[in-house]
Amino acid sequence: MDRSFFDLRATHNTHRWFMPLTPDVCVGRPDEMFMFGGVGLASAIAAMERTTGRPLIWATAQYLSYAKPPSVVDLDVWVPVSGKYNSQARVVSHVGDKEILTVNAALGARPSELSQQWLAMPDVPPPEDCEPAEHWRQAGYGLHSRMDIRVAKGRYGFDRAGAPEADGRLLIWVRPRERFEIDAPMLAIIADHVPSGIGNALGQNAGGNSLDNTLRIRRIVPTEWVLCDIRILGVHGGFGHGAMYLFAQDGELMATASQSLIVRVRESLEDR
Repeated sequence: MDRSFFDLRATHNTHRWFMPLTPDVCVGRPDEMFMFGGVGLASAIAAMERTTGRPLIWATAQYLSYAKPPSVVDLDVWVPVSGKYNSQARVVSHVGDKEILTVNAALGARPSELSQQWLAMPDVPPPEDCEPAEHWRQAGYGLHSRMDIRVAKGRYGFDRAGAPEADGRLLIWVRPRERFEIDAPMLAIIADHVPSGIGNALGQNAGGNSLDNTLRIRRIVPTEWVLCDIRILGVHGGFGHGAMYLFAQDGELMATASQSLIVRVRESLEDR
């Protein structure tokens, strides 16, 4: 059986997919939950990979609005260009006539023996030697309760406030508690943890709402844990910009990600 972190379903049209929203793919207060942005990108990636039969090269999502459970998200796949080795595609995800996000992407693979990386994985303790952490809001419910996170460097979750991290860097090990395969859609979900580095960088109870999410795939290899090297590059005018490098446990650079986001400093854990 094909197991997936989210419930993406086919229709009679190979270019149309749909996804019922349940609280376990959403975030926010229990009375105001909405689809996690990474799930929006991940479902679009899955829809494009299944429609084209090709693996992801890169994808970028622009987040336009919120989708709330128990609504159903429709995903329309367009493939304006399909060549010998790669396809250019896009997805419009919407609830009824309300557009939620737009994703542009390239998919494919070319025959080549070249495979190198120049970015090395940081020297950090293995996940079993790092302290478990819970997201500041969603201990016990929602998407964040489904992710197992261990902090290798910096502050996360309830521990965000304190001395600002001088280099704006947060290193966390992440895996889905349900042990789903680490594939491109799962990396898209993990990559949407870039805003988690804002509080660590500022030394405040702060985070953000993503405006976009770009994922670039290098090489995906079997791994239980993903090391996320989150780097907050700067904050100004109420917006922040950050990047992430995603490594397998053996040091393989699997993907890179980047985001811009609305920075939100929260006075209490009840603030959105």
